[in-house]
Amino acid sequence: MPATSPNTVFDPGTPGQLKKKYESHSQASKDKRKGQMMIKAIKEDIPALVEGLNFKQKVERALALIEKAYKEFGDSLVVANSLGKDSVAVWHLAKRVSPKIRGFIVTTRFKPPETVAFMHEEVALYPELQVFRNDAEVQDKLYETEPDRCCDILKVEPTRRAIKEMNVDCWVTGLRCTEGRTRVDFQEIEQRDEGLLKLNPILIWYEREIWEYLALHSVPVNPLYAEGYRSLGCAPCSHISTDPNERAGRWVGTSKCGGECGIHTRPLKLVEGAGI
Repeated sequence: MPATSPNTVFDPGTPGQLKKKYESHSQASKDKRKGQMMIKAIKEDIPALVEGLNFKQKVERALALIEKAYKEFGDSLVVANSLGKDSVAVWHLAKRVSPKIRGFIVTTRFKPPETVAFMHEEVALYPELQVFRNDAEVQDKLYETEPDRCCDILKVEPTRRAIKEMNVDCWVTGLRCTEGRTRVDFQEIEQRDEGLLKLNPILIWYEREIWEYLALHSVPVNPLYAEGYRSLGCAPCSHISTDPNERAGRWVGTSKCGGECGIHTRPLKLVEGAGI
């Protein structure tokens, strides 16, 4: 298959076509910018991009996606960093675009000690990474009996809080369509919530390309990968698996096996007073 141009989605355009970076964060200027949003959700032929672009083109495309979004959204563009291999790759890409880009981490009481230690290292290195968690009481072993509810409380709620408290209009994720069955229908640019754009700049990367990028740039990673894990989350819900499905080790033995925690599928901007 011939290579697809890495600029299929983002034509940088002329300077006059790009919106100025934020100089004022007043609500009035934010509303005006939202009304003139230039970057919009676009449906691409994702499988063709996965197969048609080489590693170099995918890196260039990811950088272009982040760069143009940052030019439009400025400080209201924020990276979600799960501390997994994909997230640290995206975080590194974002920092190549601008060292001023902020991020957030959602942690839980069930994170492995290795992940917690790695989180402290990353936050010490990047103070602009804000940490969010929900310390609400949950039923014992809720992750086994109602894993969706457990994730709603411990992951989705603090993600919603991060989006709100950090005044996010565009959030950047490390989601990839090649990870497993639950991630094949996503797009590089999405809008699942009114007023909140979602950017998935490495959506079309293979797992091997993530590791290639991390190795080339000497990016530190969670030490649990050296133990054989391919997908990381909370300790009770992450297992080493030899299944070809990269996420097969998640929520093993539950109805959620190989599925999603909810931050990519649940509403993140709720009307005032709405519950989880």
